[in-house]
Amino acid sequence: MKKIGVLLIVFTIGIISSANSQVKNHEIQSVNLQTTKEKAFAYIANPKNLNKWTGAFKEADEKSALLVTPRGELKIGLETKTNRELGTIDWYMTMPDSSIGVAYSRVTTGPDGKAIYSFTLIAPPVPLEQVEGALATQIGQLKEELKKLQVILSE
Repeated sequence: MKKIGVLLIVFTIGIISSANSQVKNHEIQSVNLQTTKEKAFAYIANPKNLNKWTGAFKEADEKSALLVTPRGELKIGLETKTNRELGTIDWYMTMPDSSIGVAYSRVTTGPDGKAIYSFTLIAPPVPLEQVEGALATQIGQLKEELKKLQVILSE
């Protein structure tokens, strides 16, 4: 049987704004994990593990999180919505100004029986002129976070 190596795929899609210029408002990244879908789902869906594999979360639980931002720490509301059967893990983050940031993800089983984790990063709730800069920063961070998650879940 041929061994399948680790694969990181990045897809990008933009939308057309009213000014008729291309504005990217999300990023989708996925990674193969050397574990089962069930084990990956259990780890990723637990908000208390966010600080172990993400750079933005200093701490998190079922209702709130402490984010580390370039401007300091930020306490937010956090709701994790999951569906084990479908493999979906979605986060809804309520900012101090009541704006809501979202992140959607899914764990599936690949053809080799191992987990594939895909993550849809949505541009943060900032003014349109800041979307590309804020999203570009988060795209690089997400790539590193998925690499870290790969290492954690291969142990």
